[in-house]
Amino acid sequence: MNEFVDMFSSSDPSNVATSVKLLLLLTVLSLAPGILILMTSFTRIIIVLSFVRTSLATQQMPPNQVLIGIALFLTFFIMAPIFGEVYDEALQPLFDEEITLDEAYDRASAPMKDFMAEHTRQKDLALFMNYAQLEKPETVQEIPLTTLVPAFAISELKTAFQMGFMIFVPFLIIDMAVASVLMSMGMMMLPPVMISLPFKILLFVLVDGWYMITHSLLDSF
Repeated sequence: MNEFVDMFSSSDPSNVATSVKLLLLLTVLSLAPGILILMTSFTRIIIVLSFVRTSLATQQMPPNQVLIGIALFLTFFIMAPIFGEVYDEALQPLFDEEITLDEAYDRASAPMKDFMAEHTRQKDLALFMNYAQLEKPETVQEIPLTTLVPAFAISELKTAFQMGFMIFVPFLIIDMAVASVLMSMGMMMLPPVMISLPFKILLFVLVDGWYMITHSLLDSF
């Protein structure tokens, strides 16, 4: 414990550098959930997967842990080139003491800004730019993260809900068809969901639904 305290109180340059690295690491870890949710592809993926489960009406199948796990690994797969660029251009030079902390921040934010700007609608970005009374930027790198991140977030929500609507349509048709058949047979007390569920699962399996959903998500990025 004393060694840990001495590391922060010492004026030795090597100890100071180590202290800065440790503080930087703790800061990044504390912000990691927010970075993962609002600055990557995670939001779109988890919402689309949740729409799939809801449209199938399978309650908790797949469980939340499975959906979140799939969303996490798909996010790491999609963001791997960007994370690699951040490490090579920002973190590694910072740890090697080749650049300052401010330079590392600028280098780390550059690929993240490029990714978010590519998937952010101009209307959503203009909303926050106008509210903050900012001038029109010449390049993506001139857009502050405080403006780009919320614009990217609501753009991702809209895209995810559009994909969710397309997922709902075929299952809604099955529900309507089953409900119509039951009403024509006078079986109005029988819940249509109970009858349509096996047909929806059968349709989803026959068209290889998980492959199609994953393929659509990957193509959307």
